[in-house]
Amino acid sequence: MPTAPPTLADVAELAGVSRQTVSNAVNNPDLLRADTLSRVQEAIDALGYSPNRAARNLRTRASHLIGLRINPAQEGTANALMDRFVHSLVESSREAGYHVLLFTGDHEDPLAGYDDLLRSTAVDAFVITDTYLGNPQAAWLEQRRAPFVAFGRPWESPDSPHPWVDVDGATGSELATDHLLDKGHQRVAWIGWRKDSRIGEDRRSGWSRALKARGLSTTGLASRVEDTVASGREASAVLLDEAQPSAFVCASDTLAMGVLHTLADRGLRPGQDISVVGFDDSQVAQVVPPGLTSVRLPLEEVAIQVVKALEGLLGHPPTVGPGVLLTPSLAVRGTS
Repeated sequence: MPTAPPTLADVAELAGVSRQTVSNAVNNPDLLRADTLSRVQEAIDALGYSPNRAARNLRTRASHLIGLRINPAQEGTANALMDRFVHSLVESSREAGYHVLLFTGDHEDPLAGYDDLLRSTAVDAFVITDTYLGNPQAAWLEQRRAPFVAFGRPWESPDSPHPWVDVDGATGSELATDHLLDKGHQRVAWIGWRKDSRIGEDRRSGWSRALKARGLSTTGLASRVEDTVASGREASAVLLDEAQPSAFVCASDTLAMGVLHTLADRGLRPGQDISVVGFDDSQVAQVVPPGLTSVRLPLEEVAIQVVKALEGLLGHPPTVGPGVLLTPSLAVRGTS
């Protein structure tokens, strides 16, 4: 494994001083006593530390770069959340004086691209996503003391100290299920992701909680599948035959689109014969007839909170606040 480039924290540790003192040695050496400055400079030389140009300019609020790895949209799905999130992040970052640097990497290697940017000090910090997939970016960046904010909870390490912003998926599914129950549905089925998906199980818990709060059973009403339209189509067909639900709540709009295909195959009318609610409020949900009811993530607010956390990390001195969990809403349309 390549050796990580030395960081400001490494210099502070070797010199036996605070990070702020190292920053002063780089940016404002006149503030330090001669012996302290000498000690820091010796540590810088010994480690081969190269101060980040943009970080040096933070005090003057100069423009600086935040790295965000972006993956291509998955074929055969309705997933377009990253597009909306990236646009919101760019807007919020610009207002705070930052620029977002998008980069790609090897699809098979979730760490590809990070090392080059970190070694070249091309960015001051990163925003990472897909934490629910168990991707190793967070641990890798923590080991290298690289500042980052996660869009997504640290599912694998709940005590991890890095800042994060997420949306309460369980509450979203509970909102969706309560909406259907309030309309008189008694048998509400769930189509979600496989059990190893933390975010899928989180969303499923909201559906289960809503049914149990009304004294209704969940037995035989749930299916766990891959996040594709075809999987949603197959799962809904089986549930209609075996469990005979009057409504579906899905872990994504992609799965909900599969349900709509099944209803069309059987001549059933969404919102009249069978109700359907998706999750994520994709553009597809907004345009497919008669309009797919879906849980909407507050991505604009997510971006604002991510930028606030970045400002804290890159401040002098750096600060890390608690994780931020935001509440979604329900966009009600014709399918329910």
